[in-house]
Amino acid sequence: MDALIDQAGRALAVGDPLGALKRVALRDDAAALALRGIAMAQLGDFDRSRALLRAAARAFGPGAPLGRARCTVAEAEVALASRDLAWSARALESATRVLEAQGDRRNAAHARHLAIRHLLLRGRLDDAEDAILALDPAALPAASRAAHELILAGIAIRRLHTGQARAALERARVLAARSGIAALAAEVERTAGMLETPAARRIDRDGEHPMQLDAVAALLASDTFVVDACRHAARHGSATVSLAARPVLFGLARGLAQAWPDEAPRDHLLAGVFGARQSDESYRARLRVEIG
Repeated sequence: MDALIDQAGRALAVGDPLGALKRVALRDDAAALALRGIAMAQLGDFDRSRALLRAAARAFGPGAPLGRARCTVAEAEVALASRDLAWSARALESATRVLEAQGDRRNAAHARHLAIRHLLLRGRLDDAEDAILALDPAALPAASRAAHELILAGIAIRRLHTGQARAALERARVLAARSGIAALAAEVERTAGMLETPAARRIDRDGEHPMQLDAVAALLASDTFVVDACRHAARHGSATVSLAARPVLFGLARGLAQAWPDEAPRDHLLAGVFGARQSDESYRARLRVEIG
């Protein structure tokens, strides 16, 4: 391998994009373009990064499927970092199969993790959980195993399983330190910070109260009747009724819950749910129907 390309790759692996650019900034061969694209992504210039990665894929050409596949994986990672969920999951899957066929297990596992993160960001928790549990990270390097634990933590956080999330983050913290990648360690700490900062508000007649995830999980596990304004649902113990497709019913439930244990004035409900500035018989009739 070209010595400068090797040195630039090592610099990127430890989160030193400027060190990588010093070695390949003036080169336009395929490998250099790819490394420059990854460096620009680490510096936060996602548009320039995408352009360089696509140029690198063209420069590799059909005779270098491994290089093209790695560019596709890198572009998918850039898309995730910029929260662009419209990129082609099919292209990533094709690239993953090429990497596996070429024996590049490390990048293939990285691609699998990116696909699972995509599912997670789209809210497909069950699919993401099935996919991550099907992967065996034991033979992977520390950085890939840390990414694996971060995904497990992300799923646990979204399911409000805070104990599982903390355990996964502790494992990720150890693995990130072992990898020596500062950016990865910082990502672990950012994710851990989600457990220590307010994640929701409890609104009742006494006002608003910020809540951490532990408190949210405890509230939803209690016998308290909760109108969940995040998921537009009513919850009581293990029972959940989704009102996402019934905005009027959700608005009424929310208005009644905020007033509890006092009564909610009719005019207040009409204004909050129907936007009525003054009540008339048609609004009152509609309110009776919806309450019924």
